[in-house]
Amino acid sequence: MQSGKRHNNIVGADRWEQSSVIALLTKRKSNTQFSLIFFSNNPFCHKFFDKKVYTYQFMDKAVLPMNLNTLQQLGMSEREITLYLSLFQLGPSSIREIASHTGINRGTTYESLKQMAARGVISYAPKGKRRVFRAEDPDKLLLLAEEKKAALEQTIDSLKTDIIPGLHHLKPDFTAGNVRFYEGDDGIEFVLKDILATVSKQPDKEYCVFSTKSIRHHLYRPFPNYTLQRVRQKINVRVIALGEGGEDAEYSERKWLKTDGPVDASYIAIYPPKVAMISMASENYPVATVMESADIARSQKIVFDTLWGFL
Repeated sequence: MQSGKRHNNIVGADRWEQSSVIALLTKRKSNTQFSLIFFSNNPFCHKFFDKKVYTYQFMDKAVLPMNLNTLQQLGMSEREITLYLSLFQLGPSSIREIASHTGINRGTTYESLKQMAARGVISYAPKGKRRVFRAEDPDKLLLLAEEKKAALEQTIDSLKTDIIPGLHHLKPDFTAGNVRFYEGDDGIEFVLKDILATVSKQPDKEYCVFSTKSIRHHLYRPFPNYTLQRVRQKINVRVIALGEGGEDAEYSERKWLKTDGPVDASYIAIYPPKVAMISMASENYPVATVMESADIARSQKIVFDTLWGFL
């Protein structure tokens, strides 16, 4: 073998990291053939040496029959997945056999197996002076997933009923953190999404807007389907348009305020407890300020409702 020094015990998987091999998955041995499957980005490759046949099969994640990312979601590392799959191939095995099969050194193998045993996915029993490890029934994985699901649901409930309300209670009524600044298309998109997210939680699902014709192109450029999403969520908007123009859409009402001459590009959205103000810092660069204050939003809403009644 040309690279025999790098192929301790047929293949030392830990030495193959230089070749982008991530994990040794299986090795099956017969009288004349060794089959090894690696977890790698390399294409399929077969090599033949001497009178025996050594088959090296390199697999990309996309062609594996199992989605190993699922095991990672259960808290298993790539090394632990390697050991776990090897135990299914080997059956009950000693640390020496497992380490030899995977190419992972014995110390690391032992520590990983201890952690896996603590999770209950493998078990061990004494056999003479040695410990023999075996993989537990795969159904144990589903039990682990159910336990994680239950713990996550409990965490979500705790966040909703305890943690988040408690943190809101700790916040002062108004701080510098209640005013946020956003720039460019990404910033405007964030503000528009915040309007939808905030209003969708309100009983009446309505917000109010002062808007000029010259701002509209810049406003919806980063979020062209904003109106479509608003309509889908059945969110109503009342708009006082400064100057001409404005689109007709469902769940919207519009009134116009005549102006003398052109009006600078501006957009003010009142969606208690927030008020968002969008303008142009330069010809093609929008900026936004979002103020979170129930009192300020309420006063702006009074001004809007009063003017709406006169139009």
